[in-house]
Amino acid sequence: MSKKSTKPEEKGFFEKVKETIEELWEGTKDKAEDIKDIAEEKFDDVKKAVVAKKKAAPRKANAVKKAVANKTADATTQAKAGSKKVATAAKANTRDEATKAKKAAAGVKSKAGSNAKVVAAKAQATATQAKKAATGKTDSTKKKAAASH
Repeated sequence: MSKKSTKPEEKGFFEKVKETIEELWEGTKDKAEDIKDIAEEKFDDVKKAVVAKKKAAPRKANAVKKAVANKTADATTQAKAGSKKVATAAKANTRDEATKAKKAAAGVKSKAGSNAKVVAAKAQATATQAKKAATGKTDSTKKKAAASH
C-alpha cells in the first residue's frame, strides 16, 4: 500500500489567505471593468448632452442678439419720435411767441399811432390858438395904426 492518503490535502493558512486574495483580486478586476464600462457610457451621454447644449447656446445667443437689436431699434424709434415731438413743440412755442410779439408790436404801434394823433391834434390846436392870437394881435395893431393915421 501506499503512504498517500485519499483524503484531499489540507492547505495551510498562508495558502488559504493567498486564494482568498486572488478571489478578491479577480472580483475587484471584474468590478473595475464594469465600472470602467459604466463610466465610458456616462461620459458618452454627458458628451452628447454638452454637444446638444452647445448647439442650443448659439441659438439662444442669436435670439438674445435679435432681442437686443429690436430693443435698440425701439429705443431709437422712440428717441426719434421724442425729438420730433420736441421739435414740433418748439416750433409751436416759437409760433406762439412770434404771434405774441406781433400782437404786442401791433398794440405798441396802435398806441403810438393814437398817441401821435393826440399829440398832432394838440399841436394843431395849439398852432390854431397861436395863429388866432397872432392874428388878433396883428388886427389890433392894424386897428391902432389905422386909428393913428
